[in-house]
Amino acid sequence: MRSTILHADLDAFYASVEQRDDPRLRNRPIAVGGGVVLACSYEAKRRGVKTAMGGRQARALCPDLIIVRPRFDAYVEASKAVFELFRQTTPMVQGVSIDEAFLDVAGLHRIDVAPVDIGARLRAQVRDVVGLPITVGVARTPFLAKVASRVAKPDGLLLVLPADEDSFLHPLPVELLWGVGAVTATKLHAYGLFTAGDVAALPRSVLTGTLGPAAGAHLYAVVHGLTPARVVVGQSRGSIGAQRAIGHGPHDPAFVRAALLGLVDRVCRRMRKADRIARTVVLRLRFEDYTKATRSRSFVTGTDSSEDIAAAALGLLDAAAPLIRERGITLVGVALTGLSSDEFVQLALPLDHPDHGGLDEAVDAVALRFGTQAVVRASLLRRGEGIAVPLLE
Repeated sequence: MRSTILHADLDAFYASVEQRDDPRLRNRPIAVGGGVVLACSYEAKRRGVKTAMGGRQARALCPDLIIVRPRFDAYVEASKAVFELFRQTTPMVQGVSIDEAFLDVAGLHRIDVAPVDIGARLRAQVRDVVGLPITVGVARTPFLAKVASRVAKPDGLLLVLPADEDSFLHPLPVELLWGVGAVTATKLHAYGLFTAGDVAALPRSVLTGTLGPAAGAHLYAVVHGLTPARVVVGQSRGSIGAQRAIGHGPHDPAFVRAALLGLVDRVCRRMRKADRIARTVVLRLRFEDYTKATRSRSFVTGTDSSEDIAAAALGLLDAAAPLIRERGITLVGVALTGLSSDEFVQLALPLDHPDHGGLDEAVDAVALRFGTQAVVRASLLRRGEGIAVPLLE
């Protein structure tokens, strides 16, 4: 067993690009966004500013915070340049998002330097060629490499040897474990479990009984080093989604519905462009107390119809209305899962309503030729569709 998996993660990506391109912003607390913080520099993080925080709250914590409007074209170009360096290092690259990826360098052991030295060289290349800081974790599995990069941030390099995995992992707080969110961490804290070592001392049956079969089994595998050891390359995306942070409320329900419909239009357009259909619609919500919830509905057959998917999403939102009124809402999102090729589609007679497939094709054609803002829902004319964060292809 060797530590041959690299997790390379650009530091405060959007903010770092802005500081790279404008010398006046360097070493200053900056936040990228507007009403909501999309990203912030480490100078701002140290003052308590966080991603997804409202702009007003961020300024209260950091009065000298500099707000910068996002430039997504610049971020996409920087991402492409960094990923080109990844692929020059090894063909075994698994992109996680536009600013992070796993690299498997096991096949280079006879023709290149040690994996940790490859990580050091990659960091220097990204700094010299693209002008951005990047943190690299090196370990036996993608999970451990991801945790290593989290610990090494910002602008660091950390090697976890197989013999040192327990001594590295077990003292860490559970919040640093990949896959442990705020809700799971709170539940673990309630049982007096604060570190990975605390969790590792428990039998698998206790974890599955406390967290549920899937979450409990995952966490058991995490703390005992039993997560998959391979990087996955060439696998098609399993879902397509988008979300919109709407800040602290109260919010008019009509606005929330309009925001959701705008997201549906966005993801349906992307799905049809990729020649896919979906079986399941997932509604994602985040509340005023930063907790989250998901609701889903599946179709009998796959579909790429914006009308059908919008109806399902709105039905899920209406069902969640009592929870939203009770806890407030700060983010709404939608994801389409159960994706498959649209080459073979089980057609259904449009008995309940006219077939609007031609409308989807026409709107997609207009967006392709004139841009996605050429045709928008009337309910979004005043408030806009929100920010479309760039994603991996």
